[in-house]
Amino acid sequence: MAPVLLTPIGTELAIKWADGTEDFIPLETLRRACPCASCAGEKDALGQVHKPTPRPYGPAAFSLVSSALVGGYGFQPRWGDGHGTGIFSWDYLRHLAARGQ
Repeated sequence: MAPVLLTPIGTELAIKWADGTEDFIPLETLRRACPCASCAGEKDALGQVHKPTPRPYGPAAFSLVSSALVGGYGFQPRWGDGHGTGIFSWDYLRHLAARGQ
């Protein structure tokens, strides 16, 4: 189910879902949970996940500069440090919100 509203409020992403529920995910949590290959790793032909070397995050890494909807399934944030390749599916956003409660 897609959200009807996604908006940053302070240091959180506020999400209002079509069923009327609301979630608030800290921007730092969102950035640290980035699902892109350079953050979360990627699978090789045998299904083994190769994780990248962890990198330090500066303060700009948790500043949401802009975002875009991707198809009918996700949200792609652009961060203050220039990172912007992660696409968060609606299901993944729900998972992150539930994990934080």
